[in-house]
Amino acid sequence: MGSGGWGIWWKAFRFHYASASFMPGILGGMIAWTYDGQFHAGYFLLVMLGLILNHLALNMTDDYYDFRHLVDVFDTHGNPYSGGSGTLSKGLISPDQMRNVFASFYIIAIGIGIFLGILRGPFVLFLLAFGFFCAFFYTAPPIRFGYRGLGEIAQLFCFGPGIGLGAYYVQTQRFSWEAFWGTLPFGMMLFSMITINEIPDYLEDRRAGKLNLVARFGKETGVRLFILSLLSAYGAILMGIFLGKIPVIGLISLLTIPIAFKTISILRAHYRDPVKMAPANLGMICTHNFTAILLVIAYTLVGFKKDDLLSSFLPLLTLIVLYLPIAKLISEALFIKRKEEAL
Repeated sequence: MGSGGWGIWWKAFRFHYASASFMPGILGGMIAWTYDGQFHAGYFLLVMLGLILNHLALNMTDDYYDFRHLVDVFDTHGNPYSGGSGTLSKGLISPDQMRNVFASFYIIAIGIGIFLGILRGPFVLFLLAFGFFCAFFYTAPPIRFGYRGLGEIAQLFCFGPGIGLGAYYVQTQRFSWEAFWGTLPFGMMLFSMITINEIPDYLEDRRAGKLNLVARFGKETGVRLFILSLLSAYGAILMGIFLGKIPVIGLISLLTIPIAFKTISILRAHYRDPVKMAPANLGMICTHNFTAILLVIAYTLVGFKKDDLLSSFLPLLTLIVLYLPIAKLISEALFIKRKEEAL
């Protein structure tokens, strides 16, 4: 990957945001097993690899084009949960190096998608095209829809039902309302995460012409959009359970509501101060991740079959392996937060 060392590249990857891709992918595979009794481990792992590579490429694409559009040059607010990785603006990685790496990741991910599309059906190719469009043209010209106030809603569909239905379809070769409702809350929560991360970047984004929803309509509107989308995500879970599309045990995912309300409280109090609202950004990451984990556990319990332990537990084991580095990052951030509060 060139100069810089693994630690710098890991920072550029921003793997802690990749959960937005692999969580609905894991759940889509689990729903296929729970409701249809179908699970192909090889296809599942290929989907996971493709999703992760695509998301890491997305993160670096955003960094690359934001840097070229001078967004990162103005990034001085001090909130570690918004803006890019900082590896380009600080000269840790050259733009050419980053472009080469994310292009390689896209090529591999697209290759996996084409392979799965040939074997499992053309709908996979449609979702591949949609996913690549959402990832690359979020900040890349000439479309740059993330600069035009369209990025948040596009990512809601892509990183919720889009990924969930795709992962489900690879397993079953059909569509499912269970997969739609089971992963819709993830998309809504990602909308919330994108919105809250845009609030500290308000001035920098406006100066650079990156007119996302917050930069276009203001921080106060951003706060309202955040609260509405986050509460709607919990509403989608309840509606899915009411319609019988999410198992009743999925109610355990509502255990994250106290974290969500604490996040809302911090944001409403400090949305004008990027540094003081940083715990709210962290709280949104925790809300999204922990809600997804609890839903994965719920589907694992419902879909457990003692005569096929591999299919019953591989998605959960995959989640554990992928989430360990994110859990480490969150625990370190919480430790630093408690240490600062004690001073």
